[in-house]
Amino acid sequence: MSRIYPSVFKMIKNFSKDLGTYIAQGAPNVTEEDYKERLETCLECPSLKRDVMRCTTCGCKLEHKAKWKTSTCPEDKWKKQDV
Repeated sequence: MSRIYPSVFKMIKNFSKDLGTYIAQGAPNVTEEDYKERLETCLECPSLKRDVMRCTTCGCKLEHKAKWKTSTCPEDKWKKQDV
């Protein structure tokens, strides 16, 4: 089954919000262990479009979103991070 991404407007809004928060908080990244854990969680999720490692719920590319400590999973599957 092919998953459809949110609208371009919604993806831009999601990314802009995440990027703004990330920058405002000083661009903090998760540990390598937490990054791997986030990716493993995503690999088990049906919302992941694996060929491009992109979430079909929010439209974000996981290589960036999973590294940013201020980002959260749109389906609330990642553990909470203290910033």
